[in-house]
Amino acid sequence: MSAVKLLPYYTYDDYCHWEGRWELIDGIPFAMSPAPTPRHQWLVANIMFEFKSALKKSNCKNCKMYDFIDLKIDESTILQPDSSIVCKPITKEFLDFPPTLVVEILSPSTALKDRHTKFSIYEKFGIKYYMIVDEEKNEIEIYSLANSKYSLQPINADSTFIFALDDDCHIELLLNNIWE
Repeated sequence: MSAVKLLPYYTYDDYCHWEGRWELIDGIPFAMSPAPTPRHQWLVANIMFEFKSALKKSNCKNCKMYDFIDLKIDESTILQPDSSIVCKPITKEFLDFPPTLVVEILSPSTALKDRHTKFSIYEKFGIKYYMIVDEEKNEIEIYSLANSKYSLQPINADSTFIFALDDDCHIELLLNNIWE
């Protein structure tokens, strides 16, 4: 006779009552603490600055850059990307449709989850761009969604990358600027 393991299963309603920062994946809670390292936070700030500047320069009216925001995939999966770009109005306290772009900065404690679990969730949810930033290696990977699958985009850190966010919004980003 084998022992049955019972794992807790939580939903968005439970999540709303928790203190602190959490993510919920398939009903399993993940604490978002301790706080990200200073370098992690500095990179998030740089990325947000570069994207906001590019959005302003290109005169994109519908697309906005957000710091971590509750991304409700379904009742049992709520994620908080490090930053995201949303090109539609948000009418709720959370985002329940795919943002156009999400950014995750890897840390030793989240790298596996970001590269595999979240990668798969973001791909299935239909997020157009997934940008993974490796703070230890100073490397960036950009995945673009085509035919419901992510493909790694060829990038040169010394040149610009063009993001086609929506029909009216194309931005250029010099990727090396985030390390400065």
